[in-house]
Amino acid sequence: MSPRSGELWSYVQIAAHIGVQPDTVKSYRRQGVLPEPDVVTVLGQPRWYAETIRAWSARRPRNRDR
Repeated sequence: MSPRSGELWSYVQIAAHIGVQPDTVKSYRRQGVLPEPDVVTVLGQPRWYAETIRAWSARRPRNRDR
């Protein structure tokens, strides 16, 4: 099995991808809605591979009020 590679996204990039504020993405993580981070930096910052978030985003229910 090869190690995953690619662009790592922070809350800011995830928020831009799904059209919400970064604080909303942080809330998703606290609620267990966001997948577990693929990487945690030495400073403790969570990061996700773009492919992880794209797959999660494709499966997540849409907000019908938007």
